Amino acid sequence: MYKENYFTVKSILGLLFIAINFNIEAQTAILRGKLTSDEKPVEFANVGLKGTSYGSSSDTSGIFTIKKIPVGTYTVIVSVIGYDKIEKKITLSENETQTLNFDLSANSSLLSDVVVSGTMKEVSKADSPVPIEVYTSEFFKANPTPSLFESLQNVNGVRPQLNCNVCNTGDIHINGLEGPYTMVLIDGMPIVSGLSTVYGLTGIPQSLIERVEIVKGPASTLYGSEAVGGLINIITKKPTNAPIFSADVFTSNWGDVNTDLGFKFKAGEKAQSLVGLNYFNFQNRIDNNDDGFTDVTLQNRISIFNKWTFDRKENRLFSVAGRYMYEDRWGGDMDWNSTFRGGEELYGESIYTKRWEAFGTYELPVKEKIMFQFSANGHDQNSFYGSTSYQAQQYIGFGQLTWFKTIGEKHDLLLGATYRYTFYDDDTPATSDANSDKTDASITKLPGLFVQDEITLNEQHKILLGLRYDNNSIHGNVFTPRFNYKITSKNKRSILRFSAGSGYRVANVFTEDHAALTGARTVEFVGELKPETSWNGNINFEKKMYIKNKTFIGLDASVFYTYFTNRIFPDYETNTNKIIYSNLDGSAVSQGVSLNMDIEFESGFKILAGGTLMDVSLTENGVTERQILTERFSGVWSVSYTLKKIGLKIDYTGNVYGPMRLPLLSDLDDRAAESPVFSLQNIQLSKKFRGGLEIYGGVKNILNFTPPANSIARAFDPFDKNVTFDADGQALPTSNNPNALTFDPSYVYAPNQGIRGFLGLRYTLR
Repeated sequence: MYKENYFTVKSILGLLFIAINFNIEAQTAILRGKLTSDEKPVEFANVGLKGTSYGSSSDTSGIFTIKKIPVGTYTVIVSVIGYDKIEKKITLSENETQTLNFDLSANSSLLSDVVVSGTMKEVSKADSPVPIEVYTSEFFKANPTPSLFESLQNVNGVRPQLNCNVCNTGDIHINGLEGPYTMVLIDGMPIVSGLSTVYGLTGIPQSLIERVEIVKGPASTLYGSEAVGGLINIITKKPTNAPIFSADVFTSNWGDVNTDLGFKFKAGEKAQSLVGLNYFNFQNRIDNNDDGFTDVTLQNRISIFNKWTFDRKENRLFSVAGRYMYEDRWGGDMDWNSTFRGGEELYGESIYTKRWEAFGTYELPVKEKIMFQFSANGHDQNSFYGSTSYQAQQYIGFGQLTWFKTIGEKHDLLLGATYRYTFYDDDTPATSDANSDKTDASITKLPGLFVQDEITLNEQHKILLGLRYDNNSIHGNVFTPRFNYKITSKNKRSILRFSAGSGYRVANVFTEDHAALTGARTVEFVGELKPETSWNGNINFEKKMYIKNKTFIGLDASVFYTYFTNRIFPDYETNTNKIIYSNLDGSAVSQGVSLNMDIEFESGFKILAGGTLMDVSLTENGVTERQILTERFSGVWSVSYTLKKIGLKIDYTGNVYGPMRLPLLSDLDDRAAESPVFSLQNIQLSKKFRGGLEIYGGVKNILNFTPPANSIARAFDPFDKNVTFDADGQALPTSNNPNALTFDPSYVYAPNQGIRGFLGLRYTLR
């Protein structure tokens, strides 16, 4: 009896539970949708209903689903690290399945995942078999500078190196390799090279820069000579993506003023134009180290940039761009002025530079994807280093035809043909005619062919094979192969890349080595310089981690090794009054490891940090020694946080460099043989206002680090009038010159500019 009643009660309760549960289910709804950014899925984003426990996360396809939501009105919140938060009100009805898609706007300098430099076509950074580092304009705004040359100081493994204490010109070192080993491109076209290696990274309007892509290691298979140590590709904004007007003006208490202006306009229905202007002026003579010379060169520079894009049928590409730059810079004796130019009364280094560039891309009106790209530039330099004249002209024309072809589902082919014409003339021994007083201009013709096959084995494995053939009109045939292999984990959070390839370079020392022009040393060549060749291996590992969807950690680690033959080596030490250039009778090696780490918290606190350990050495006749002016280790960081209540952003950036071997004049030189460990650190506060206005300011070089005051040897005797030489041209120790020194401004490893405050204003009209 009791047992029967028990089952009866149990049955009634079960039916009641089902009825109640059915009634609840009947009064619920489902919310689903997809999250994208620039038409790409956004994964691991949080999607929730404000004030409730209902929520979900997007999967690798960007899709989310929230089930069993009680009917009613809610505020949907979408949040993920690196993107702007979205809030949207919705009303859910009974038994409704509502679809809601969101397009998120990236707010992080780390999320620019479109790259072109590795394969010459736009792909996501994760899909590229070539490891590429990407830095957006937001990254560079954390430490505003008047030139891209200085902006790169916060990129791991990349160091702006000053080559002269007087005129402050410099180049970019990648993994310890000097500037001539780095190719600089604008929108994929070789623009900065040869004569402009030293000066070409100044005057590029930073307000027009969309992003900067950096490839470390040889890229000669696609880009030819000079891309031996790596390449820097400056991608400018498309007129369609640029603001209507932008302005960025800042100054420091040293008296320098930098102005960047940009605006766009339409010409008819199918043409759009983007115009940029950069103006930099510094006319304040400062000598804080009391050596009688200006600490920073005086400069007056203007650069104008113009880019056009045209709408065509089937969205075919057509764009052309041009830039003109003029610069007047000088450094030297504090009492120097232009009336002393080229004389021996007062020492000054005066450089007038005129430069123009034109480049563009045109997609042929055919079914196949065939692109024609071109660039041309002219560079005129009128300069005096003391009484030593350097008058040089360079003209380069470049054309490239590429054919992109997909074969089946696995092969993505790229075929290319290139031609490069270089004219170079100056008043140095580089172009002298031994039989007359006339110069013998150097003309180099460089046709080339290249092929690349990107093979997709499956979703996790990809191979890239490439081969380039160039025929240099002076040095003959050159072959440069490449191999890349990429392994991606199933969840796409880990990527392992293996890279190997070769590079080559034909050098002109007078366009690349400022020390050859200072007038302090004579130049001597041993034999005919042969092209340098290199072989490089690189292993790169990339990892993305999301901790409870509230913290993002990104790791990017690399091991690199580059081996050189025929390395062109400037010998400063055999004869202190000469620079002797020759191909190294031995080998040179650049090897090391690097690590980049990106951390972003849900609170908005961001950390970007990186470090590089490297060994760059030269081996000749069984003797190995470190390369001059190359650090053993370096580190960079950028820390930012926004105080949301008051809208104030704080940026703390800096770098640290290990000791470098420095170019001493002789064993008697009393200057330090190695630089100290030094760090350049900066802090900035910025606040954005409504209407596109932003004000920023801060302090640069807060540790006030500067090199020693005696960096310029015998600054008081720049023409060596009181130096005694022996029959071989070697300086002799005397009572007024006990260390047998000569005037030498090449002992430089850091800027002479100490602590300074700065203040700036940005305005953007969209």
